[in-house]
Amino acid sequence: MDAEDFLPRRKDDLLAQLAREDLDPLSVAELHARIAALEAEIVRCRNHAERATSQRASADALFRK
Repeated sequence: MDAEDFLPRRKDDLLAQLAREDLDPLSVAELHARIAALEAEIVRCRNHAERATSQRASADALFRK
């Protein structure tokens, strides 16, 4: 278990709200725009995770010496 597992969940969980949003009113163009925005967010999250992992590895290496 991570320390984050013990923290309270945010009440304004945007990802959960996004998943519950009704897609029926959206046009095909709006759906494609939404997909593009979500794909860009995925890239941003992956890049951030990679930087965090790299920083953690660097910190671990520093303290092992």
